[in-house]
Amino acid sequence: MLTFVASKSKAMYRSHTCGELRIEHIGTKVTLAGWMQRSRDLGGMTFIDLRDRYGLTQLAFNMEVNAALCEQARKLGREFVIQVEGEVIERSSKNKNIPTGEIEINVTNLVVLNAAKLPPFTIEDDTDGGDELRMQYRYLDLRRNPVLEKLRLRNRVALETRKYLDSKEFLDVETPVLIKSTPEGARDFVVPSRMNEGQFYALPQSPQTFKQLLMVSGFDRYYQIVKCFRDEDLRADRQPEFTQIDCEMAFVEQNDILEMFEGLIKHLFETVRGVKFEGAFPRMTYAEAMERYGSDKPDIRFGMEFVDLTALAQQNDFVVFNSAEAVLAINAEGCSEYTRKQLDELTEWVKRPQIGAKGLVYIKCNTDGTFKSSVDKFYSEADLKAMAERANAKPGDLLLLLSGELHKTRKQLNELRLHLAATLGLRDPNVFKPLWVLDFPLLEWDEESGRYHAMHHPFTSPKPEDMHLIDTDPGKVRANAYDLAMNGVELGGGSIRIHNRALQSRMFDLLGFSKEEAQAQFGFLMSAFEYGAPPHGGLAFGLDRLVATMGGSESIRDYIAFPKNNSGRDTMIDAPSPLNEAQLKELGLKLN
Repeated sequence: MLTFVASKSKAMYRSHTCGELRIEHIGTKVTLAGWMQRSRDLGGMTFIDLRDRYGLTQLAFNMEVNAALCEQARKLGREFVIQVEGEVIERSSKNKNIPTGEIEINVTNLVVLNAAKLPPFTIEDDTDGGDELRMQYRYLDLRRNPVLEKLRLRNRVALETRKYLDSKEFLDVETPVLIKSTPEGARDFVVPSRMNEGQFYALPQSPQTFKQLLMVSGFDRYYQIVKCFRDEDLRADRQPEFTQIDCEMAFVEQNDILEMFEGLIKHLFETVRGVKFEGAFPRMTYAEAMERYGSDKPDIRFGMEFVDLTALAQQNDFVVFNSAEAVLAINAEGCSEYTRKQLDELTEWVKRPQIGAKGLVYIKCNTDGTFKSSVDKFYSEADLKAMAERANAKPGDLLLLLSGELHKTRKQLNELRLHLAATLGLRDPNVFKPLWVLDFPLLEWDEESGRYHAMHHPFTSPKPEDMHLIDTDPGKVRANAYDLAMNGVELGGGSIRIHNRALQSRMFDLLGFSKEEAQAQFGFLMSAFEYGAPPHGGLAFGLDRLVATMGGSESIRDYIAFPKNNSGRDTMIDAPSPLNEAQLKELGLKLN
């Protein structure tokens, strides 16, 4: 018969945690509480691993000493919540893999605090539960040590962020969560107002306008670790709600901001991961990043930079290359021995709808100095050699070529570059290579709508040296904007902001806002600029992405306690869910 206990004083539940006891505690009388991880029945002895957030402690029950207690222990199931009393003794068979592995508890009393159903998957480091099942029972998944460690990492990063920014005189200021819907990029999540029927709040995509208003207010340095909400299609690095380290500074230029937040990243990596970055982070313009890597967040842990072979490739009669705007290549060093099967697999990979290439051309630089290509009949040995030399390819290397419209080809080749690097083991998750990407275009033209869109957001300032183009050639204007990329991930970005009403009004004109629309949406901000707005700028890091990168993962879901799936659903609580008729009526809403 198992013994259950009612609630008692918190101080009495445990004297120590399950990760605390060591060899120096031998002889100590202790009380522990936690979850039963596993049990081992060895005939005359029964051993139980007791687990809490802090670690594991082995419990020992001896049939010869206390048969009834041992029998009671054998009736326990996985994940039962129990309390034990006993004495710390030395283990005869030590486990050097865990901190408590030199001791065990000779149990004298056992109380079941709560029984448990058999979990739907094993609560182990290596579990048998699939993603959806674990998300449905996330409260059980969170008991697993790998998940706990990821959230510990997140906690350390948030804590050290606060320490660093506080030391730099930043103020932590909360901004509203119920705000006005504004066209800043992604779709808003909207919230109906009962007190103002037919009107809606929006959840903030970022605190952008509020932090600018704080600069106008004279706060000078602001930060917030803040929830943001964007109703957008999801990927491994996106969630409908996510967390930003959101910052803003007044009386600064671009370099001031880069130095300040480069300092933050260095501090975080050194204190949390023990990784020290020497010297300043490299910087690269957007145009250069696109030309060399086909990405505004390039992974620079390895080479394989783009080589433009357009001029050389269009000297012959190969129609595919001759009709292309660009012929670009990457050099896979030491891969000339790739088999036909491997090359066919790469070809099929780039032809997938997600990539969209029509085909892949290769040039093998054989170790004997000869060349072999999939377009041999169009190009001579000398032609292939010239292209290899342009790419600085050596004997034993493999050139991979894509062609087509410049922008699309760059994007496709970037995907191939990353895929090939992963295949070759060049994307080591424990190697970190930061890169500032600067001078983004201010605007991008959208053919579908026939108007410009802001590359970052409408409040980004043009570079002063491009200001003269704002009226004559706005598409060539560069933004005073910057992103920090690391290992192929955009960790965050920001810009120097517009702080002048006339310039902000001109920006809205370029983005297709009427004067009335601009006033209705952002009149409060433009009005604020007329009351002594200082020059200001800022930056926001995605906390989830930052922590995931530090942890060597491509998925941010692992670092969020209760994430959504790729459909934006929380399968644990079954959200989103319909409202009942009474709720809809109270809000003045009708569904089609």
